[in-house]
Amino acid sequence: MTKQIWLNLPVKDVAKAKDFFWKIGFSFNEQHDTPSSTCMVVGEGHFVIMLFEEMLFSSFSKNNITDTNSSSEVLISIDAESREEVDELAEKVKEAGGTIFAPPAENQGWMYGCGFADLDGHRWNILFMDFSKLPG
Repeated sequence: MTKQIWLNLPVKDVAKAKDFFWKIGFSFNEQHDTPSSTCMVVGEGHFVIMLFEEMLFSSFSKNNITDTNSSSEVLISIDAESREEVDELAEKVKEAGGTIFAPPAENQGWMYGCGFADLDGHRWNILFMDFSKLPG
């Protein structure tokens, strides 16, 4: 049965995408780097996100790449350990050239988060969830 899952994302420039994600705190398994792809590792579970240059991505997806200026195909959500971590990551995103599309704010009384777009327009959601405040 399935042991792991990888998320594959198209990017215009692998080096620029890698630099952006490095600046906001992600790590990479450079053992799997090629000139047109890189292996980003997220979180304690070492979730793998492969970043592929658009031409290579299209060659195996056999489909057009979504225009992230006008549509979204996926919203990638990651957790934070505190409200402060959400705020810090939002600042890092801005400093690294990303776009905050939903500034840090409380939601439903028990979540605090923000939304950002990376250099290629992929949308990400950062959430701190305080389960002690979860209703009912």
